[in-house]
Amino acid sequence: ALDLYRQAHLRVGTGELNVRVSERRSDDELGSLSRSFNRMTAQLARNRDELIEANRQLDARREFTETVLTGVSAGVIGLDHAGRINLPNRSAADLLATNLQSRIGDPLAEVVPEMGDLVAAALERPDKLHDREIQIGRVGRQRTLLARIAAEQVRDEVVGFVITFDDITALQSAQRKAAWADVARRIAHEIKNPL
Repeated sequence: ALDLYRQAHLRVGTGELNVRVSERRSDDELGSLSRSFNRMTAQLARNRDELIEANRQLDARREFTETVLTGVSAGVIGLDHAGRINLPNRSAADLLATNLQSRIGDPLAEVVPEMGDLVAAALERPDKLHDREIQIGRVGRQRTLLARIAAEQVRDEVVGFVITFDDITALQSAQRKAAWADVARRIAHEIKNPL
């Protein structure tokens, strides 16, 4: 009988959790042991199945999030609780002209130093939404990004951050042109009046 228990134990040790031993009807130690062993293997199998399902759901959620982020034109970067990159979208990589996928696990402040102050502010005050205009020079082109960072909290504990940013270079240029056009119109009006 003990040899059967050893064999069952070894099979469970290799991951075969559907192993059962024959239960004795008696209330002696072997009967109690066989019932306990079968309960234990059944519980282990349930726990394993629950973990597999939880991991499947996490993978499905991550795939959904990645799909949503792919379709967003704004740059979006998920950071862990210490400000390290863990989920960038393609637009973020394009706007920053950086392969962010290869930098997963690296601090954002190291990968994009221009965003270092923004990340530091969020780490210092995670209860607040932080935003800044950031000047970035990449591939011979200067861009102005409007960046926002917010903490993701679970039960008052910071588990990560989400930084979003848009290229506002063209908007700023249009605003400057409109302002200069208004200045020119006023100057022309002031010159015409005395004449």
